[in-house]
Amino acid sequence: MNVAPPPLLAVEDLRVSFATPTGPFHAVRGVSFTLGRERLGIVGESGSGKSLTGRAIMRLLPASAQLSARRLSFDGIDLLSASTKTLRGLRGARISLVMQDPKYSLNPVMTVGEQIAEAARIHGGVSKIEARLRALAMLEAVRIRDPERVFRLFPHEVSGGMGQRIMIAMMLVPEPDVLIADEPTSALDVTVQLQVLAILDDLVRQRGMGLLFISHDLELVASFCDRVLVMYAGRVMEELSARDLASARHPYTRGLLNSLPRLGDERAELPTLSRDPAWLEER
Repeated sequence: MNVAPPPLLAVEDLRVSFATPTGPFHAVRGVSFTLGRERLGIVGESGSGKSLTGRAIMRLLPASAQLSARRLSFDGIDLLSASTKTLRGLRGARISLVMQDPKYSLNPVMTVGEQIAEAARIHGGVSKIEARLRALAMLEAVRIRDPERVFRLFPHEVSGGMGQRIMIAMMLVPEPDVLIADEPTSALDVTVQLQVLAILDDLVRQRGMGLLFISHDLELVASFCDRVLVMYAGRVMEELSARDLASARHPYTRGLLNSLPRLGDERAELPTLSRDPAWLEER
């Protein structure tokens, strides 16, 4: 009898709130899911809590945030009670986070090659020479031409799309068990986007990495991921197989899908998404 392996990541009733002059603002409201060695997509509008959910898993929240959960664990490690030392050992080495905008994530006074090599040295425990070789190989893997030249560039000398690929290379060079990717392909052209997705797909299939893929692009998530969580106002509205996204039944998901422009669409204007206050009620 085959027994399913335990999930890499288990999240149950995750909540994040912030104190405001008018009372607490609940940004993430009871989110629950598991992540195995698969590609799990999270979709929803801006402000739905997608990115904050990813940062909460990493325990990378501002001091003003209040975090709670019935369970928040990675590979059997309780992330809620984990010490600062334990979290530092996990971040980057076993759980990596690709930020949405590389302008605010890359160190402006270090070359991009030094930053990737530093990740390999710190989290991989390799020599300086080996770290440099791994950095160059990873730059080539994310389809950057002339990696030797790009290795010596500073962040302000690269384009937005190249900066995003550099961020992906930096997060992948330690070969993490879980990658949280926040809009990792938003600044890439279609050809490079497909190449980067192929790299992520290989890591999931060949190395058994777990991928949490945060995106606004419903069609991309439907074609790339295995499962999808649809979030609205900090809650999960629906969870379903990615191949079934087009036939989703929740009215919020249907509204998102109906709002997408399509070639040959004869509608004079796209519909406005209607929101039901009942979606925010505790279930």
